[in-house]
Amino acid sequence: MKNAIEAALGHARTVLLTLALILIAGTVSYQNIPKESDPDINIPIIYVLATHDGISPEDAERLILRPLEQQLRTIEGIKEMRATGYEGGGNVTLEFEAGFDADQAMDDVREKVDLAKSDLPDETDDPTVHEVNLSLFPVLVVTIAGDVPERSLVKVARDLQDSIEAIPTVLEADIAGDRDEMVEIIIDPAKVELYGLTPSAAIGAVTGSNKLVAAGSQDTGQGRFAIKVPGLYETVFDIMEQPLKVEGDSVVKLGDIAEIRRTFKDPTSFARVNGKPAIAIEVSKRTGENIIETIERVRQVVTEEQQAWPDALKENLHVSFSQDRSNQIRTMLTDLQNNVLSAILLVMVVVVAALGLRTAGLVGISIPGSFLAGILVLSFMDMTLNIVVLFSLILAVGMLVDGAVVVTEYADRKMIEGLHRRSAYKLAAQRMAWPITASTATTLAAFLPLLFWPGVVGEFMKFMPITLIATLSASLFMALIFVPTLGSLWGKPSEAVPELSEISPDKANDLSNLHGIT
Repeated sequence: MKNAIEAALGHARTVLLTLALILIAGTVSYQNIPKESDPDINIPIIYVLATHDGISPEDAERLILRPLEQQLRTIEGIKEMRATGYEGGGNVTLEFEAGFDADQAMDDVREKVDLAKSDLPDETDDPTVHEVNLSLFPVLVVTIAGDVPERSLVKVARDLQDSIEAIPTVLEADIAGDRDEMVEIIIDPAKVELYGLTPSAAIGAVTGSNKLVAAGSQDTGQGRFAIKVPGLYETVFDIMEQPLKVEGDSVVKLGDIAEIRRTFKDPTSFARVNGKPAIAIEVSKRTGENIIETIERVRQVVTEEQQAWPDALKENLHVSFSQDRSNQIRTMLTDLQNNVLSAILLVMVVVVAALGLRTAGLVGISIPGSFLAGILVLSFMDMTLNIVVLFSLILAVGMLVDGAVVVTEYADRKMIEGLHRRSAYKLAAQRMAWPITASTATTLAAFLPLLFWPGVVGEFMKFMPITLIATLSASLFMALIFVPTLGSLWGKPSEAVPELSEISPDKANDLSNLHGIT
């Protein structure tokens, strides 16, 4: 340590350039590091969801859940498996051991679910596999409400959904409160009998015709062209014109025997704002993206879409935002900045009163320097600035200046005794190196066990010891390398008092050599 301190003082320009680079890089990292509310951690829970319209909980347990359980229980690393049956389907929740490989676990679960599909009832929808991830939860809910026709409200919401999902940092935008459109065909039995048809013939004509038919390809002298027969229904009119039977020169069409209309499926969810029908869009960001920038971009896109609405929609539709999780992050960042500024001012006031203005400046620079160096380390580790990290940074404010205060005070003492400022700061850093290191190490030792906390809580809390280790280690370098280097150049030498040197211990710290002590 003594050699490192001596080398730093001997290459002051290099050390100062390094400090400047750390401050600049730390500032850039602070501006660009992804900011989010909750830490991005892997929660060891995966669940399988299977739906079957009309099935009872008992039948769901017997026909759906048991086949899934038989396949899923063979997966390695499962800590606990729970199955729940309910009206209309069931789900199986898998809890894995801590430290599991999320990607491998998802692949294993999907593989076993595919094997179990053959044992499920034909009417059961394909089971879906989902993982629990805090970063995938909605960060903003956009609500559109107003007294307008349902079809207009749904169209506006879906157009807005497409625009929001086009934002690169947005993972998905789910709509809640809308209903899927459907075409309803009501067959008139009297007309069916009149034309000599059967309902099954009409149903077969619709299901057999609504297809895209690939007709191969054709080679020409200019190349090969793919041929397809357009058979998909594009409009309700296409369905009405579906031919069912030919009688001489006349063609019996579906519209001749049935009433065809566009409508909506029965609602499975609904949303209302102040009693008015509404549709909510739940926006989720991509993992590791900046929550503040993402929400600002979503708000901007919503405003741009509103400006393009017709006047009638502008007057009757109201857009509101809720569950904005960026406000909490902004508040925490503001508190952090205020704490840092307050700490610098209070430290400088105390040190100015005790040691002078220049010494206060040397101590004060160690706070932002330690913070920015710590954030730079977090950025290199691909970590995010979340609630736990912000709390840890605020917690560390009061522990960053201890070493710098000890070094500067000792150096001032030596300058009063007559030493040159360069020699004084060199001696102060070398003499105080191990005490400051030991003090920092004892503080870190109290938080180090959090790194080995098992389970989901441990994954959540590991950001605290990592942040404290980074910032307090940076404060150690600030106290022993950068502050002495700055002090050797700009430290204000006090008026020497030769009498004080007579009661100073010698370089060996042997108390027997102290003058005036018997």
